Amino acid sequence: MKVVICGAGIAGLAAAGRFAARGDDVVVLERAPGPRPQGYMIDFFGPGHRAAALTGLLPAVRERGYRVSEAAYLDAAGRRRAGLPFAKFAAAQGAELVSIMRPDLEAVLAEHLPDRVDVRYGSAVSAVEDGDDGARVVLGDGTAVEADLVVGADGIHSAARRRIVGPDRGLVRHLGFHTAAFTVDDPGIHAAVRDRFCMTDTVDRMVGMYGLRDGRVAVFTVHRSTDPTPPADPRAAVRAEYGSLGWVVPRVLELCPPAPRMYYDTVAQVVAPHWRGRRVVLVGDAAHAVSLLAGQGASLAVAGALVLADRLDAAGTVAAGLADYEARWRPVVTEVQADARRGMRWFLPRTPGRLRLRRLALRLAVLPAVNRLVAGAVAGSPVDLDAVLADRTAMAAPART
Repeated sequence: MKVVICGAGIAGLAAAGRFAARGDDVVVLERAPGPRPQGYMIDFFGPGHRAAALTGLLPAVRERGYRVSEAAYLDAAGRRRAGLPFAKFAAAQGAELVSIMRPDLEAVLAEHLPDRVDVRYGSAVSAVEDGDDGARVVLGDGTAVEADLVVGADGIHSAARRRIVGPDRGLVRHLGFHTAAFTVDDPGIHAAVRDRFCMTDTVDRMVGMYGLRDGRVAVFTVHRSTDPTPPADPRAAVRAEYGSLGWVVPRVLELCPPAPRMYYDTVAQVVAPHWRGRRVVLVGDAAHAVSLLAGQGASLAVAGALVLADRLDAAGTVAAGLADYEARWRPVVTEVQADARRGMRWFLPRTPGRLRLRRLALRLAVLPAVNRLVAGAVAGSPVDLDAVLADRTAMAAPART
């Protein structure tokens, strides 16, 4: 079978690996000129971690990962107000956790692709045509690629999704936050952060930092905003929004790079009524972005790609495989999205009172029962990937076109 994958991010590369393992002829189309260097640190656990173990990628993920001692909240003078040791968080989830930069996870997935996978950077998709017997992807230069199956892994603003579902209006739900990620090079900041994931203990806006092994410091920011449109000048917006914060934040803002070297986006979820057509299907954020607040976007992308390929393997037809994939995977991501929405009030408190409650909860997390509650609020309900992959009958809704 010939499979064309739109998008060379985590979901697209994970899908490419699984379809190549099936023996399929795989082409990956990515509009960017090369792998994106921007991105933030992610905590890779849950179903994606299990998928990496099942597919032999986990050793490489661990090698690229970081050992973060704790997530620490610091005040304007750099004093620790509260924190959560990562070992305790992982234990409460009943699973191992690997902290890894998003570009490094993409690199692991790309490096483990067979040579026969055709990855084409600088290939913008202008249209996706879905048919009963096959699909067709039209590129920006007017050329086309024929396929037996097209996988839309082109992110939250997916062109493939618009072909299956229609316009994005009402499907991409702004959650009321903007976020940015970039790196700075400053030995003083690196020494202050050390092996911790340090966050400002602040209301309505937060800056987080973690030291990288090459001496740089990775930075991410998040603040509340009702405006779903990113600013024209992200660096100026970040400097204005976080300029009142203390500790090392003024120095971080001084070193903040311009837009081409910074990731900036609004925080949103994708809630699509269906993920498949006849020969087109969605994976990762294109299907079900859960937002950075959920902390499981990369995990669900890797695991979802495995579920998709597994169900096509087990099914007699493409239609049956796509239906089974959606029937099994949709309940999982729906629950993760709901957990993320419930956890927003703790992720970035609106009021000083809520901030104090978060500090208290983290201090009480030394107690096992409280630790489980805190971990559940942060990461949501555990997902049993093996149960999802179990060969049981799944009720499937009919495909849409």
